Amino acid sequence: MVKKIVFTGGGSAGHVTPNLALIDKLKDDWEIAYIGSKEGIERTLVQDRGIKYYAISSGKLRRYFDMKNFKDPFKVLAGVMQSFFTLRKIKPDVIFSKGGFVSVPVVIGGWLNRIPVYIHESDITPGLANRIAVNFAAKLFVTFEEAAANFPKEKVIHTGAPIRDSLLKGDKLKGLQFLGFRNDKPVLLVMGGSLGAKKINEMIREALPKLLTTYQVVHLCGKGNIDTDLDNTAGYRQFEYVNKELPDVLAASSLIVSRAGSNAIFEFLALKKPMILIPLPLRSSRGDQILNAKSFRERGFCEVLDDDTLTADELLSGVQQVYRDRYDYIDRMAAAPNTTNGIDNILNWITKH
Repeated sequence: MVKKIVFTGGGSAGHVTPNLALIDKLKDDWEIAYIGSKEGIERTLVQDRGIKYYAISSGKLRRYFDMKNFKDPFKVLAGVMQSFFTLRKIKPDVIFSKGGFVSVPVVIGGWLNRIPVYIHESDITPGLANRIAVNFAAKLFVTFEEAAANFPKEKVIHTGAPIRDSLLKGDKLKGLQFLGFRNDKPVLLVMGGSLGAKKINEMIREALPKLLTTYQVVHLCGKGNIDTDLDNTAGYRQFEYVNKELPDVLAASSLIVSRAGSNAIFEFLALKKPMILIPLPLRSSRGDQILNAKSFRERGFCEVLDDDTLTADELLSGVQQVYRDRYDYIDRMAAAPNTTNGIDNILNWITKH
């Protein structure tokens, strides 16, 4: 009998791409379904893979006051009921959750159906969704060893990051061809996450004339953030988001400017790409990216800039310094413990059922 698994997680690409990495490994032997939100990015990413998708009601879990906090608990309860009956219909052997607010109703629905639930936490400090979900989970997998201190010891397994195999198979020449770039000039990749990063976008564009004297720049600026005035700028390409071409774009890149989401920076580490990290500031987050970036900087994998005080000149200087010393960063990343076996570690647990 073919085994069944349900995946959940969403709100941003960081809560979806690790699931896609696992899906790629299981799709030939398991029957797969996905439960996510009605309008989240996960719906598009998952349905593009031909995976059966179930949409549920989901309220956002906030750490701050908002009038929506009064009605969103009812959305979560509705999502729990929808998940409960959807899971009873699917009858999966196991549920895997990557977090995000949509995952909480699914995890609770799984627990009510007595289905084993595994969840994964990418950051050093857990998000609110996983703080709730861990109470209903059989095991919790973590990327950073430091994260174990935030959860019940008996539930935590250090697996590392689930790195997509496809990212490790990018083709530099195909990436350059896709971008329309030359092979004799370094490529700077700028990533603000699937939702974009306003400050990074602004500073990159302000520094662009000087950057283009040395680099070709590919800018993943997030949905709705394309600047059409720059469309015909030589040596500069901008996209809201890149999906299937991303492995080739990464292969073509010499260094990266990025936020400090755990999934992304571990992918850069696996690819040994020198990086400048600009974590989300405290006013916009719980501080998880600040801790992620601090951990990487202490290990010599990156340089870190402060979003609150960032200027175009500081960004330009950081890029120049990291590119100048790129081989030192590459050597330290090459000496790091295996960073590409997270998927296998997770699958070893999941496939026990």
